[in-house]
Amino acid sequence: MAICRTLALLATTCAFAIGGAALAAGITVHDARNRDVTISDPARIVSIGGAITEILYALGFEDRLAGVDATSLYPTSALRDKPNVGYMRQLSAEGVLGLNPSLVLAVQGSGPKETMDVLEAAKVPLVLVPETFSEQGLLDKIKLVGHAMGADARAECLTAAVSGDLAQLRDLRAKVTKPVRVMFVMSLLNGRAMAAGQNTAANEIIALAGGVNAIDSYEGYKIINDEAIVAARPDVVLSIERSKGSLEAEAVFVHPAFAMTPVVANKAFIAMEGLYLLGFGPRTAAAARDLSVKLYPALAPQAERFTPAALTANCRQ
Repeated sequence: MAICRTLALLATTCAFAIGGAALAAGITVHDARNRDVTISDPARIVSIGGAITEILYALGFEDRLAGVDATSLYPTSALRDKPNVGYMRQLSAEGVLGLNPSLVLAVQGSGPKETMDVLEAAKVPLVLVPETFSEQGLLDKIKLVGHAMGADARAECLTAAVSGDLAQLRDLRAKVTKPVRVMFVMSLLNGRAMAAGQNTAANEIIALAGGVNAIDSYEGYKIINDEAIVAARPDVVLSIERSKGSLEAEAVFVHPAFAMTPVVANKAFIAMEGLYLLGFGPRTAAAARDLSVKLYPALAPQAERFTPAALTANCRQ
């Protein structure tokens, strides 16, 4: 028995030694800049991007977070407990580097460019995480973050849970017989709608929920005129909830262009929390399920049987 205990202790000690050696040798991550970044000490992380923070918490690395950005709204403890380096597109190099990080994980599109140039020139490893709005892009994001942390097994656990959720979502989506046309409106500025086109998080979440993006003539987010709104013929307007300045249903319903579409006839306006809806983190399948039920109330009984595994999976060790 003593021999067995000794062998077990040696095996455990060896495992820790091997893990430590791997970190000492460095972990290599291929990031959104098409560059290889070597990470030797992922002990103090600044996380820039709500989905990245959410993934780090899901993998059990919240204790390593030295700071987060203002989009890190989930879990709520992130912004409550961690220093806030500001909005992901308005960062200051001093604010990030002042936290003495050993690794910066930033979602692709973080900025401004001048700040990112300074961070890239610093001696701290900077990994830009690709932002690809697709099922595979979501899984790849989780795997990359997990690999950067030296936690491939945890990442595999989380991607398996998310993959299962996406499969359940496909089954739910298959019940849709007549897809509705959805226009995602970020804002109404002086009566002009800023709407999401193709190759956006909004476009993909609409598709995941079983809808059709009413805008198919451009990519990204653009301000469109009244004629374009009428031509798009949306059945539903989708938007995000903000702490202030949220688009309200009434502003859409009294708009003269939307009045000439099915939106007003249907009184169809949906608003959901922004990170949940568009973040493309572990909760994306759950968000798409919730949106699908709002678009297609008849799917509610089946949706109630869809319990997203990513919300309860234990992938933290």
